[in-house]
Amino acid sequence: MNIRESELPGIGYKFEIITKNQDKLVIVIHDDGRREIYHFDAEDYDEVLSSSTFNDSESRQIAGILGGMAYKPKDLETIDFAFDDVIIEWYKVEPNAPAVNKTIGEIDIRNNFGVTVIAIKKKKTKKSHNPGPDTVIEVGDTLVISGERSQLKELISKLLSNKERMI
Repeated sequence: MNIRESELPGIGYKFEIITKNQDKLVIVIHDDGRREIYHFDAEDYDEVLSSSTFNDSESRQIAGILGGMAYKPKDLETIDFAFDDVIIEWYKVEPNAPAVNKTIGEIDIRNNFGVTVIAIKKKKTKKSHNPGPDTVIEVGDTLVISGERSQLKELISKLLSNKERMI
């Protein structure tokens, strides 16, 4: 994740965030305690898709929720045995990932990684479908994949994630 900070004289402070999935958020913290969050279009960083304003109390509650104080997600270890070590995971394909613009069959995911692509939600549609070998993997697609933990980690690190991760 890449974060740029800048002072806004007479207003407060601005944080511009680009996530590893290339989502852009801007958070403005006003001197009076208000916080504004802006979410930008991934294809046009100048186009605001949505914004929200929070007072100081609301901001602190949201920070606690995001930070895991209200609910901590269960570790996958508690789910493993229920499926005999088979895990189902949702993974959003990152920009510049090696699998981008290749078909499932071209990569031969099942034979090369032991992983099955159960479904795919294409970035530009609201529907998910059961993909075939001719389905092209694109940036922002969410793949529903199943396999053993080590197989999933290998597939994600080698083909679905951006090798040049931002810190």
